[in-house]
Amino acid sequence: MPRKNKKSPKKTRSTKKSVPKLTQSPASNDRILRTHLAAVLDADTAHADFNKTIDNWPESVRGVQPPGSPHSPWQLLEHLRIAQWDILEFSINPKHVSPDWPSGYWPTTDAPPSDEAWDKSIKDFRQDLQKMRDLISNPKTDLFAKIPHGTGQTILRQALLLADHNSHHLGQLVLLRRELGAWPSE
Repeated sequence: MPRKNKKSPKKTRSTKKSVPKLTQSPASNDRILRTHLAAVLDADTAHADFNKTIDNWPESVRGVQPPGSPHSPWQLLEHLRIAQWDILEFSINPKHVSPDWPSGYWPTTDAPPSDEAWDKSIKDFRQDLQKMRDLISNPKTDLFAKIPHGTGQTILRQALLLADHNSHHLGQLVLLRRELGAWPSE
């Protein structure tokens, strides 16, 4: 019995762009976005997080600036704290005035003035990071609305800016800690 040749259907290119369908409800997508933002702020998936990077940093090297490095661990820690505080305060306080750039974002000394200053910087960083997490996790916070006292910024932009800035300088701290022989053994 002879076989019939089956012709495959002719393929044509559609000029219509397909629009992806939401797999979740808008409310569910909003929760997912907020969860992802919080995870990005915690930043423990693609690189070391703040706690692993900073915990148990030896006192003897907190103010040491290795050859070729533009900053000491203290300078980077304080810069992280100040910049994060500024980003958070700008996001929530219409009367906030940012420090002068760049002098207001960096400590004037290589070393912390005391162990208490080092510990306070860490504590303040953690508290402000939690405040940003709380802000973006709050369903009443419109992540996409322009901040009224800004120039087009949104809370979403500020959260991403903070995550990006923190990850950059945390990477520098990891490198410094390794250069100083102070990275915890695994």
